Amino acid sequence: METQKDRDFKVVTIPSVPGYKITKVVGLVNGLSPRTRGIGGVIAGALQSIGGGEITAFTSEIEKARVDAISRAIRQAKKRGANAIVGLDIETSDVGGEGSFITLISASGTALVIEPEESSG
Repeated sequence: METQKDRDFKVVTIPSVPGYKITKVVGLVNGLSPRTRGIGGVIAGALQSIGGGEITAFTSEIEKARVDAISRAIRQAKKRGANAIVGLDIETSDVGGEGSFITLISASGTALVIEPEESSG
């Protein structure tokens, strides 16, 4: 269940949060989510790839891994007292070389403490 504190945590891919000022740079945070496709997933993906197009057998697993990696980066930032992550970058790589069945999703960014800018009105 999402709380108000969760909604107040900001995550952006740009270097700042519009309307907020940085009061403290906490530092680099990251979240990793390694996923194995398993032999069943590999076979299903191979069969689906024969027809071309999107391989839906992998799409949902990669999306889950992306969400998990971001959530882990957020948890790490919160533990360190941050209320935002800027410059979020998501990367994927195959671990184990050729024929690997492990895909690693990485989410990294800079954790900050931010507060709303005072409006001059």
